[in-house]
Amino acid sequence: MRIGVLGTGTVGTTLAGKLRELGHDVLVGSRDGSKGDGTFSEVAAHGEMLLNCTAGVASMAALEQAGEQNLQGKVLVDVANPLDFSGGFPPRLSVCNDDSLGEQIQRRFPEARVVKTLNTVGAPVMVDPAIVPGEHSLFVAGDDAAAKEQVVGLLESIGWPRGRVLDLGGIVASRGLEMYLPLWVSLFGRHGSSVLNVVVVHGAAPAAGS
Repeated sequence: MRIGVLGTGTVGTTLAGKLRELGHDVLVGSRDGSKGDGTFSEVAAHGEMLLNCTAGVASMAALEQAGEQNLQGKVLVDVANPLDFSGGFPPRLSVCNDDSLGEQIQRRFPEARVVKTLNTVGAPVMVDPAIVPGEHSLFVAGDDAAAKEQVVGLLESIGWPRGRVLDLGGIVASRGLEMYLPLWVSLFGRHGSSVLNVVVVHGAAPAAGS
């Protein structure tokens, strides 16, 4: 599959490298094309599927540069988080509570098939989930069921067991996925490593009236 990766940072290059290992035709884009394989527009035109791996506070501008015509009808995997470091560390969220970056992208580009995923783990775990011992969870959210199924299939090929990828419903669930990031940052600070994740476990439902 032809895949366009928007963003030449650690996340973008890590995912691109893994996808190339799996045999996909991958181009990585930057704003002016001085890094990677071309501009956002060129890379978006190339891809049958697109991955937004830009910094969250710059994602909307990057997608505008990619070109609305290059996003139409395509699965757009939004890996970005709206982390604002302008006030120092720890970062704040530039959007939260009653909106999310994932929703903003879907509203602005209604013909794109936006799927939020991979934003709750660090880059090493994205491409090699087995480096975290035991079972742990990944999440997807989006309004297009077929797009989510295509993304889950891609995640499975990367190494994420299908049973550990939890579908949280529509793109509105991006709010919770993005608001998890302050906790992730705290866990990173506590452990000094991005090789970590969480697991969702299910218990029996309580009996009525208990």
